[in-house]
Amino acid sequence: MTTKFLVLLFLLEVRRARSDQRKYTDDYEDQDVSVNQVLVPKNHQADATQILNNLLKDYDKTLRPDIGVKPTVIDVGIYVNSIGPVSSIDMEYQIDIIFAQTWVDTRLRYNSSTMKILTLNSNMVGLIWVPDTIFRNSKNADSHWITTPNQLLRIWNNGKILYTLRLTINAECQLQLHNFPMDEHSCPLVFSSYGYPRDEMIYKWKQNSVETSDKKYWRLYQFDFMGLRNTTDVLKTTAGDYAIMTVYFDLSRRMGYFTIQTYIPCILTVVLSWVSFWIKSDATPARTALGITTVLTMTTLSTVARTSLPRVSYVTAMDLFVTVCFLFVFAAMIEYAMLNYCSYFVRKPTKAKKQRMAYSALSTGRLQSSMMMNRNSMFWQDYENNCVYECLDGKDCQSFFCCYEECKGGGWRKGRIHIDIRELDTYSRVFFPTSFLLFNIVYWVSYLYL
Repeated sequence: MTTKFLVLLFLLEVRRARSDQRKYTDDYEDQDVSVNQVLVPKNHQADATQILNNLLKDYDKTLRPDIGVKPTVIDVGIYVNSIGPVSSIDMEYQIDIIFAQTWVDTRLRYNSSTMKILTLNSNMVGLIWVPDTIFRNSKNADSHWITTPNQLLRIWNNGKILYTLRLTINAECQLQLHNFPMDEHSCPLVFSSYGYPRDEMIYKWKQNSVETSDKKYWRLYQFDFMGLRNTTDVLKTTAGDYAIMTVYFDLSRRMGYFTIQTYIPCILTVVLSWVSFWIKSDATPARTALGITTVLTMTTLSTVARTSLPRVSYVTAMDLFVTVCFLFVFAAMIEYAMLNYCSYFVRKPTKAKKQRMAYSALSTGRLQSSMMMNRNSMFWQDYENNCVYECLDGKDCQSFFCCYEECKGGGWRKGRIHIDIRELDTYSRVFFPTSFLLFNIVYWVSYLYL
């Protein structure tokens, strides 16, 4: 009984071993089939090699297609990976693009029913003719080589060729900063042939020739992308007429950074200078220290505002605002100097003034007694004229304004405005805020809406 049981167990183990071996063999055969399906058939590799050998056998890469027959037409397209940053100081911007050129070279036509397109790597680029395209406004440009040269070459059986490469270009952009920091710019990317004039090579834009990637990855920190447009022009030189292709990228500057760093501090400094109008005029140290502090603060702000700009010779919008703010702060300090100077002479009359006041009192008494005795109306007229000459003696009261308290009355006062110099702070509390508010209204409306 035990022997039968052992024989049965042995047969079961042999059967299970054969089953596992059959399963492993089936898996291996499936894997081998899948590998053979991925690999290109040997006849296709031979066809591609034979096609390339035949195409390059008598090919001269120094000659353009259809030379002496007709101009070579280059269809161009640009895919923008990213734009930025834009440098206002260097007046340049950086752009990362994939530049595509398509043309027809009849020397590269071939007959093949199995391979209508040959997709090749960068090694083939140096073996055929390619356009000598240059970027005219580039300061420097780099092509990408990691992990391999970022170049693509495709050849169709009808001789059509597609050549693309990835470039990072630092291009020149002449910024007009009259409205800085509320300015808008159109930064160009200009390219053309270096040696072939228009009668030998013609550039044309493809349909939907300029496309862009997702803009949230762009490094336009201070700008908003407003759109783009492309144009075609002709550049006439002594060497011939060249086709010039240009893409304009429209940018609008964001004001947030400059509002926080310049505009708000300038406004607060001007408002701070008005605090001196509510400080007593005899508090000379307090008002002088406040005035000097605000003036120095505005000087620092104006210097910092220019650090983000090139050394242009014209006045920008920010320069105008900072300058006017500086003038308001400086005027607030001069106001106290005038008040302090004039108040000193009002409190301390001169010796001649005291003599005139004494003489006026004696004359008044003498004239009053004469008037009481004679009751003559002509005497009253002489008395008023006498007072007028005393008031005007040594004082500039002939103008429309008069700043002396003792000249406030009298018939000569008709048609004149009396200004009390001791109330200059009261006038400044109204004049300075009102004029600064009007300036801001005119400034922001002019630069933002006109």
